[in-house]
Amino acid sequence: MADGMITRNPRTMTRPRGWKERAGSGGAGYDPEKVQPASRGEVYPLFAAGVVLAFFALLVCYRRGYLLLYGDAVAHLAIARRILDSRVPGIAELGGVWLPLPHLLMLPFIRNMTMWQTGMAAAPMSMLSYALSVAGVWRLGRRMMRLRWAFAATAFYALNANLLYLATTAMTEALFLMLLVWSVVATMEGIAALRAGKVGAARGQMIFAGVLVIGMVFTRYDGWVVGAAEWACLAWAMWGASAEVRRKTLTVFLIFTAMCAAGPLAWFWYNQHFMHDWLDFARGPYSAEAIDRKTSSPGQHYREWHNPWRALTYYMRCAQIDAAAWETGWAVMGAALYGTWISWKRRAEKEVRTRAESFALLLWLPLPFYLYAVAYGSVPIFIPQLYPHSYYNARYGMELLPALAVYAALTAERLELSLRGESSGWGKLAARFWQPAVMLLCVLNCLAMMYTVPLVLKEAMVNSTTRVALEQQIAFVLEPIPDNVPVMMTLGSYVGAVQRSGRTLASMVSENDNETFSKALADPADNAAFVIAIDGDAVAQAVAAHPEALQELYVMCTSGQPCARLYQSTVWKP
Repeated sequence: MADGMITRNPRTMTRPRGWKERAGSGGAGYDPEKVQPASRGEVYPLFAAGVVLAFFALLVCYRRGYLLLYGDAVAHLAIARRILDSRVPGIAELGGVWLPLPHLLMLPFIRNMTMWQTGMAAAPMSMLSYALSVAGVWRLGRRMMRLRWAFAATAFYALNANLLYLATTAMTEALFLMLLVWSVVATMEGIAALRAGKVGAARGQMIFAGVLVIGMVFTRYDGWVVGAAEWACLAWAMWGASAEVRRKTLTVFLIFTAMCAAGPLAWFWYNQHFMHDWLDFARGPYSAEAIDRKTSSPGQHYREWHNPWRALTYYMRCAQIDAAAWETGWAVMGAALYGTWISWKRRAEKEVRTRAESFALLLWLPLPFYLYAVAYGSVPIFIPQLYPHSYYNARYGMELLPALAVYAALTAERLELSLRGESSGWGKLAARFWQPAVMLLCVLNCLAMMYTVPLVLKEAMVNSTTRVALEQQIAFVLEPIPDNVPVMMTLGSYVGAVQRSGRTLASMVSENDNETFSKALADPADNAAFVIAIDGDAVAQAVAAHPEALQELYVMCTSGQPCARLYQSTVWKP
């Protein structure tokens, strides 16, 4: 050793003071081996990447005509449209079953006829929701695992072909997943702040969580269960905080409590005020129970009915197929369950409690909700892999995608750590290439799902074929009729025909305005210039009871759908 020279072992040398602060922004000194919360500088690029992916998905789905395949997507757009365009526009047009937030978010775009007809009015809501959820999964993953594995979890989530399709439509899954992921992030970070005595951060996260809970409650009913659980977690954390922290955060916690309760109470009031039954969404004519009674043979039910074990089997199988191509969902589900066990096992460690990692288990709450909904809530799930080998509600498995992505990545990280501990050279070599291999599998999974047509898109294709054909025929006969001439028709199942024809909803005499519709049912010819009766509906019954002064012009029939008949009144006057 030369005089005056100091040697340091590169394995034991310490980094200079301030390295952590400089690294916190994600700079070149950032330590990928450390588990720590994501900085804002990390989250923004993930959001931007999500926007880009959603934009390309929109281009593909728009060019191929996928945006309006789901009948529910058409109905969501119609609900948003009728708030502004109906005989009696207003908030009463929200209806009493589907929750209102998605329809309210479409309002800025739905008045434009082209955006309504193409389904593009829902694209901003769904695309931004998808991009925000990608950023949320990243932020969640950074609190639970090392940087590269948080990236793998985010890639698996973001590259899910089913989710990319839903990110372009008027369906509610993309919006709900965004609210779910970020509410779990807010709950975890709020609890971590309470335990660390950071009063300002705890207050901010509780208010943020309250806003997200209101959003979930007004988007999907599983959000009611998640919101209640998140309130309970923050209440428990408040109870365990120091007296000083409790005193300083109590007012904000009470505000958070009021926000959590406000959503369900407001929806009860809305149903009571407008539908005259505070539980109309659960037992009214358009509820899941009523639909199941209409579609099932007397005394018969789907196989999961009152069978929790079979309901669990169907839902877990559905979640696997929604998450991964072919039968690789079994491996993803197994890895996610093992990762959940790892997280549960480590819950007593002091460092884990400080990070509040264990509260990410809230991501699994859609599982018990759908277990109950399928077994006892008249919500069947049909997938081609299980009897009756058809497609219905297959998208519900998407609610578990964040949990599968995060906890499967946690298992993959544990495997990498085990390989590093191997004394043999092959173990260390495998550990080095394990994460890149997982990233490649995420890309291949997306490509394979697109090649075979992802389950959610396949369900939309299969179930839309005959409905779209009938809507096109009805739209064809509606187009020549002037918009200032009233047309009588029930819009519940075939509002897409009006949408395709470019007519305003205000020109339709329908069940959207009960007073006008009831009057027209008693005398169709005197209250509408044209009448479209679909076999078995209320208008067809009215025509059969009062056929006078009605001249039949067209009969439209398609396979698998009831026939529609166009009548012209010979006595109607403007």
